[in-house]
Amino acid sequence: MNSANIYTLTGLKPGGAAPPPGAIPTDLLIGESWREGSSRRRIPVHNPANGEVITTIADATLEDCMAAVDAAEKAAPGWAATPARQRAEILRKCFDAMIAGADWLAHLISLEMGKALADSKSEVLYAAEFFRWYAEEAPRIRGEIQDSPGGANKILVQYQPVGISLLITPWNFPAAMATRKIAPALGAGCTVILKPAIETPLTALALAQIMLDCGVPPGVLNVITPLDPGPGCRAIMHDPRVRKLSFTGSTAVGRKLLASAAETVLNCSMELGGNAPFIVFDDANIDDAVDGAMIAKMRNGGQACTASNRFYVQRGVAAEFTRKLAARMAATKMGDGTDPATGLGPMITRKQADKIAGLVDGAVAEGATITIGGQCPDSKGYFYPATVLTNVPPTAAILKDEIFGPVAPVVTFDSEEEAIRLSNNTQYGLVAYLYTGDIKKGLNIAQRLEYGMVGVNRGLVSDTAAPFGGVKQSGLGREGGHHGLLEFTECRYVAVTW
Repeated sequence: MNSANIYTLTGLKPGGAAPPPGAIPTDLLIGESWREGSSRRRIPVHNPANGEVITTIADATLEDCMAAVDAAEKAAPGWAATPARQRAEILRKCFDAMIAGADWLAHLISLEMGKALADSKSEVLYAAEFFRWYAEEAPRIRGEIQDSPGGANKILVQYQPVGISLLITPWNFPAAMATRKIAPALGAGCTVILKPAIETPLTALALAQIMLDCGVPPGVLNVITPLDPGPGCRAIMHDPRVRKLSFTGSTAVGRKLLASAAETVLNCSMELGGNAPFIVFDDANIDDAVDGAMIAKMRNGGQACTASNRFYVQRGVAAEFTRKLAARMAATKMGDGTDPATGLGPMITRKQADKIAGLVDGAVAEGATITIGGQCPDSKGYFYPATVLTNVPPTAAILKDEIFGPVAPVVTFDSEEEAIRLSNNTQYGLVAYLYTGDIKKGLNIAQRLEYGMVGVNRGLVSDTAAPFGGVKQSGLGREGGHHGLLEFTECRYVAVTW
């Protein structure tokens, strides 16, 4: 490690995580070296459980961002020419290293993002799987060959690296959102520039050092952390050497990036916002549905684009489901995410906690009833309690906005048609969940839901082997599975006669 500024992880719980294998760099990774930003400015990173500053990171300037493009360009020919098996072996080493360091990485995520330690550990294991999956998929980018229909020539189709890729990741899954983009990009033979969220940059910086230690060549992975990402990201996107943007974040920001990308017809993959319905039918196993709801709603404290945002429960089981869900959510201990006993950590910022409070207050003003929760605690941290709302009008604003918090608004419905109509009444289309005892009915309804992913009797759909992504204003393209690898390739057709 050649970083001038490092952060050493402390405060690991006795008997839990092993000591970190090394310090975490807090500078920019550009080419072969960690370096301070050219402005020498530093950005504070806060612990959302108490608002205190953990450490500071380098602020990347426009000059630094363009230096990252230079480094990626320099490394691109060699990395693209590296045999797929060799690239795969490096990715596999990254998987092994993440698994070996899973406990300290989980502690780091809980420290800077706030999520419960159990959620953080699950994220690390999920994030590591992308390295293993794409280590297996990288050698399997297959081409095609066929006779042209007229018989005049052969048709050859090859998939080649798309080129230098800008990867922009959000704060809520700082490990998984990074590896879900980095692993397929590197597996396909692309060099990358990663811009993690400044709220949770330390996890990305730690992963970058792990990848360097595992043999990722200089310039193949570059990491920049600008406080104001607009100028630098626009410059990178408009550089003709850069051919790919992969973004995970809000739909509002995604629209702006797409508008900017249109100026150079930049290849884009967009994983944007969600407004997931969770539908429970009268014939569902209610205990199973509550188990699924706890995962779909409370994983990551509700701060996930896949989080169930609207609960549509058929009238015959509405009282039972709501009672059991409220009991489970009320029993979830709220506190510092690094405490192993915590089930619900803080929200990422005070602003986010206040936004959730405003949505709940608005729902109550529109006629909703608070069953549990609904009051921000008086604390230094950015906490909001697990909350269940009943008697929520189908037109309430809370059902239209992405809550991004531990709030479950429950709406009662009578017919299948009503449930489908309410569920599809949104600009988003990322994921939907439904519970029923009739699998035939469930699969038929899944076909009618306007979503890129549907969980039938499951509260979790994310899987490294599956294509993750949405329809409508929830995004473009897919991550995960073989589809995620192809997102970082270009299809080339060669006409040949022999």
